[in-house]
Amino acid sequence: MPGTTLVWLRHDLRLADNPALVAAGRRGGPVVPVVVWAPEEEGDWAPGGASRWWLHRSLAALAADLEARGSRLVLRRGPTLAALRELAAETGAEAVLWNRRYEPAAIARDAAVKEALRADGLVAGSANAALLVEPWTIATRAGAPFQVFTPFWKAVLAAGAPPEPEPAPATLPRPDAWPVSLPLDALALDPTIDWDAGLRATWTPGEAGAHVRLARVLDGILDGYRARRDRPDVDGTTRLSPHLHHGEIGPRQVWHAVADAVAAGASASSAEKLLAELGWREFSYHLLYHVPRTPLEPLRERFAAFPWADDPAGLVAWQRGRTGYPIVDAGMRQLWQTGWLHNRVRMIVASFLVKDLLLPWQEGARWFWDTLVDADLAANTQGWQWTAGCGADAAPYFRVFNPVLQGRKFDPDGAYVRRYVPELAGLDASRIHAPWEAPAADLRAAGVELGATYPGRVVDHGEARTRALAALAEVSEPG
Repeated sequence: MPGTTLVWLRHDLRLADNPALVAAGRRGGPVVPVVVWAPEEEGDWAPGGASRWWLHRSLAALAADLEARGSRLVLRRGPTLAALRELAAETGAEAVLWNRRYEPAAIARDAAVKEALRADGLVAGSANAALLVEPWTIATRAGAPFQVFTPFWKAVLAAGAPPEPEPAPATLPRPDAWPVSLPLDALALDPTIDWDAGLRATWTPGEAGAHVRLARVLDGILDGYRARRDRPDVDGTTRLSPHLHHGEIGPRQVWHAVADAVAAGASASSAEKLLAELGWREFSYHLLYHVPRTPLEPLRERFAAFPWADDPAGLVAWQRGRTGYPIVDAGMRQLWQTGWLHNRVRMIVASFLVKDLLLPWQEGARWFWDTLVDADLAANTQGWQWTAGCGADAAPYFRVFNPVLQGRKFDPDGAYVRRYVPELAGLDASRIHAPWEAPAADLRAAGVELGATYPGRVVDHGEARTRALAALAEVSEPG
């Protein structure tokens, strides 16, 4: 009888479309799924509080799904190599299989693990569960990595549709005796204080929750996606990002589900736009893989000399949603309450931090890393460098989002602001995005006292824009 195979799970917490699990099944013999909690091996980017909250629930859901198929999830603490070696000895495993990750620290760790396990005489190998294409398979005509999205995405599309996703196994062969597993609570992923009520009310982590959300996308969001995706006041985006990050659903599954919907009559234009958002995710991983220094350093090296401000009070005002700009404050409070932030508002709040407050984009990236349930190193890095103007395919340095105009355009009735900044709920839509412009009588009628019930502006946007353009000109390219 074939020997036992360990399947080492990380950002692939699903049973369907899981290449490592499929490969283990094809080997025959018992399969032991294992998760090793080793945050110290993540370099500068150990999972933040919101990610840990999600992971706890995702692991619980995966364990239940495995038990329904006659299997179990084995939990261990790191170091990873020591844990895998110990499990291999306990189970008599002949192979360890996993799905690849692409963050710099993970690549280095995985390479060392593979080399050591093979030296031990074990079969050790990895597969792609997280991306449509591997970062090293797409290149410019000159053989270099892409740094502009549109030609990158054209190259991905030219490669053809990704493989059809594999279904979840009906059963998994089990060992004669299961190795000891830590209880989930022993990993201490959950917060020790009760700050997560908003997350609990908003999300359903796990593979089943991911497919419920995908069904909602296909049935109620896809047709209007192109027109509504920039509106934070409506349910117009996929909200699949945390499920994709934790691997509860894979991009191949989303791709083929959307393609099937189009074949059944869904809007091809909206589907094209939605799949392009998967493309931006792919592009972010392409960049991170080829330029691994970017989570901490600007891709465009001249930006290392940018004259950032030192403003601890401004940073705290931004983090807590107390800048005096309603669309910015609504976004930062949505992030704090729900662990997620609408993509259009991500751009608005990021622009405000780096251009209105002139604070380093790394500060924003760190805050998002701790507070987002979809905190993804590739996407987080690319998003912040794009806004700061220092990354690949970046926004031009002179683009400074006006928070008032952005609010009026994308939250025209003020519903988004009213939801997350309730102290302004009594203001008319014409005033709610710039309450300092409202007549005193209107403010009194709405129960708003600037500087008391709602903070005054931490900066004047017009003055801040002038300051940002002067600073950005110092590092702009000649001509």
